[in-house]
Amino acid sequence: MTALLSKKVWRMGTLAALLLALSACTSLTGSNINVARTGDIPAPTVVPEGTDPNDDVLGRREHPRIVAAYGGVYEDRQAEIMVARIVGRLLAAANQPNVQFQVTILDTSEVNAFALPGGYIYVTRGILALASDTSELAAVLSHEIAHVTLRHARARTDKTRNTQIVDRVITGILGGDTSTDATANRTRQQLAAFSQNQELEADAEGIKFAGKAGYDSQAAARFLGVMSRFAAFSAGDTGDGGFLSSHPSTPSRIQTASSRAQGLFGSSAAGETDREGYLSAISGMTFGDSPSQGSIIGQSFIHPASKFTFTVPQGYSLQNSQSAVVGVAGDGEAVRFDSAVVQPNMALTDYLKSGWIAGLKADTVQSQSFNGIEMASGLAQTDQWFFRVAVMRLDGEVYRFIFAAKSDSQRFASGAQQTLQSFRRTDANDLAKIRQLSIRLVTAKAGDTADSVAAQMANIAGGRDLFYILNNLYPGIRCRRGSATRSSAVKASRTWRAERQRWHGQPR
Repeated sequence: MTALLSKKVWRMGTLAALLLALSACTSLTGSNINVARTGDIPAPTVVPEGTDPNDDVLGRREHPRIVAAYGGVYEDRQAEIMVARIVGRLLAAANQPNVQFQVTILDTSEVNAFALPGGYIYVTRGILALASDTSELAAVLSHEIAHVTLRHARARTDKTRNTQIVDRVITGILGGDTSTDATANRTRQQLAAFSQNQELEADAEGIKFAGKAGYDSQAAARFLGVMSRFAAFSAGDTGDGGFLSSHPSTPSRIQTASSRAQGLFGSSAAGETDREGYLSAISGMTFGDSPSQGSIIGQSFIHPASKFTFTVPQGYSLQNSQSAVVGVAGDGEAVRFDSAVVQPNMALTDYLKSGWIAGLKADTVQSQSFNGIEMASGLAQTDQWFFRVAVMRLDGEVYRFIFAAKSDSQRFASGAQQTLQSFRRTDANDLAKIRQLSIRLVTAKAGDTADSVAAQMANIAGGRDLFYILNNLYPGIRCRRGSATRSSAVKASRTWRAERQRWHGQPR
């Protein structure tokens, strides 16, 4: 089997990290695995033997923040059942048969997986799309289970308590409450990534767990290689890189993983891979932007459910999450767009002055109207940043723009004003531009090669290269007749749910 995908995953740089808000998630249950779904309250977790009982408290406290941080809950029953079964086998192999773990699938295209104290494990649909078989996903999950059993997650959480950098940034820029601010929480986790030694320890333990569970013990090395290829494909991105940066796939690490597997299980040991079963489980999975979060088309952001669109100037690279849209320009400028809860009877000028933005110059606040939409704007300044801020009310919802730069300039002012004037209701032409991408299985026919199947993704930017990575293939390889590959299916926006969905923001 092979799979085709649709587009490159863009990530932001340091300035974006300061402005980016968080998204949301989903989990799974088996006999000892809790599978949380949308709206579920985390169930009581049995703490692994020898761990601090407070680990459960830490995990339960942070779980809602993680749910708010990554793309939303992704609910796919086939994928949930598959993940739950894998985790159940891994727990038995790790001598934790009576321990309850909560595994959450995050609705984001970001390639990531991580663990929290108390048995909370997270994987993204992005990493599910990148893996090619059951053993590769088992390698990822066993690695995260090892972090928990080795108490690495607790050590990382302890480290975050000593991190004050993000707190100062959030307070200084947005006047935010760092105890609840989603950006601060997500960035704390990035700053508290596992050490290189911890990663190697988790590799070793994870390979042991997965091999004992009957999975191909070489899958960890194989998937590290795929991640290395994907990292090279995404080399144009700047930013945290998620799993790709915190789990670097260096040649030495790949070789160490392979040697570890061979030493434990021998060179001839052939564990389960179940490629076809795995691909069937993820068939139809959303790829790229989630429809409920809106779509980025070039320099424009279009949200069909909330019926608005806007366009940023050339030079900005946009990134979308459920909580915010962030754009970064190479010359040290950024824009953040999100929503806020504002009382219907509160004037927008009064909301601007209500204290949610630090350093606001009250005498610059003014009312405006573009495209028949009520707006208010103003200027703000802190020691290091200059801001142009604006809020607008559409169909009872309030949205916010924050433009940030090291200093003001005519070009910066013009770009901000141009963006505000572009904010309007969507029309049929806007909606016609949106495409929803999902994974589609393609069965190889006689004479097919990786090249001929990859050609089906030629209409997607970087599609051919991405096809080879997703299927762990290389140009020139002849496909085995009847084998399945993954490709991207494009669905028009009209297939989306028709009911109106509020675009969730992080109010300050």
